[in-house]
Amino acid sequence: MKIFDRKKELNAFSLEERRKDRTIGLVPTMGALHSGHISLVKKALSENDFVIVSIFVNPTQFDKKDDLEKYPRTFQKDVSLLKEVSEKIVVFAPTVDEIYAGNLKSESYEFDGLDKVMEGEFRTGHFDGVGTIVELLLRTAEPNKAYFGEKDFQQLQIIRKMAETKDLPYTIVGCAIEREPHGLAMSSRNERLSKETREQASFIHKTLQTAKAKIGTKSVKDITDWVTSEFEKQPLFDLEYFEIADENTLTPALKIQDNQKYRAFIAVYADGVRLIDNLRLN
Repeated sequence: MKIFDRKKELNAFSLEERRKDRTIGLVPTMGALHSGHISLVKKALSENDFVIVSIFVNPTQFDKKDDLEKYPRTFQKDVSLLKEVSEKIVVFAPTVDEIYAGNLKSESYEFDGLDKVMEGEFRTGHFDGVGTIVELLLRTAEPNKAYFGEKDFQQLQIIRKMAETKDLPYTIVGCAIEREPHGLAMSSRNERLSKETREQASFIHKTLQTAKAKIGTKSVKDITDWVTSEFEKQPLFDLEYFEIADENTLTPALKIQDNQKYRAFIAVYADGVRLIDNLRLN
């Protein structure tokens, strides 16, 4: 397995492979890999000759220093896991200085309002940090396709908008959410949950499923009020937001229109860990 930590080296490698008419998939990660990440890697392997997996905890997308410091870092374990998957995987694991060259600052992006709601409302500067690192990874890896999980659906739509705005010639592929057996959306942050909380966290997904079942019989406001009241009964979980929004524009819905697609989005704190999830409604 090849492991690069310099942008120039990875870019030279990718360009050489492209000259050989080999296709490249890119899976950007912040490490602490789990089966959700591996599902993205396997999808990328099924559609490309080889896959670049980046492992980089990007400081500019964290709005809280404490969250950045506590984010799990398991590089050797990650590499071992990837080696078990395929020999056609290349790892890109740069340092912070290699990425930012001493200027730890995000670029500013125009996301047409996609960044102003939900996560954007609660995480100042988060999506500028995401855009900065994803654009850099795309331009460095020069992939045919880049793969992102739908758990961070708002992020996925913002990356698509960034690629469109910047006229980047890379296909952005969204992949279905992978869940733990009890329904909790897989996340590296789940490792920070207590055993009890992790088992009880199925409540988040079950609440989304019940909210979906209410579509067509209850108003958006009634569903939102119901979700809020359900979380008020749960001492382990602190609801930050629940939103029903248009899938394409992420505009909060006032009512459900038959000719539009919607998702329910949620953010919850548990054991001081912030968990997000979403579910397509129609």
